[in-house]
Amino acid sequence: MVHHTFKVNGARVDVEAPDDLQVLWVLRDLLGVHGPKYGCAVNVCKACTSHLNGEVFNPCFKAVKELKPDDEITTIEGLPATVGKDLHPMQEAWLEYDVAQCGYCQPGQIMAAVAKVKELRAKGRRTVTDADIDEIRNICRCGTYPRIRAAIKAGAARM
Repeated sequence: MVHHTFKVNGARVDVEAPDDLQVLWVLRDLLGVHGPKYGCAVNVCKACTSHLNGEVFNPCFKAVKELKPDDEITTIEGLPATVGKDLHPMQEAWLEYDVAQCGYCQPGQIMAAVAKVKELRAKGRRTVTDADIDEIRNICRCGTYPRIRAAIKAGAARM
């Protein structure tokens, strides 16, 4: 076991874990953060999508040894705090558009959508196009893609 220090949802955490343990298991099993879901564990389904230093990442595909002490992970649990509200505007849009069916992929979908909107804003763009949404590769087995697209556009307009 090796000592690892980094931040999760605004709080510094210290964990003892093997260097090669995937961050997803550190979050879920050692820290009790269950928003990032276990799906494929090979960075395909993206159910675990979270943010690392504000950018999208998939903790199923990153070993804990790759994290630095100043790195900050934000999961769906910590997303509302980034805007100082009970829900992030993208989460509000998700509820408004009744996106979730089984809900399993939704935390990852929302985190990917927020990262995409921030990426576009950094480029000076205010509008999210269908082509932009096509770049989000998160898989929804329920097929709620039309509602996901509508919610992303509505959430982006509020961000």
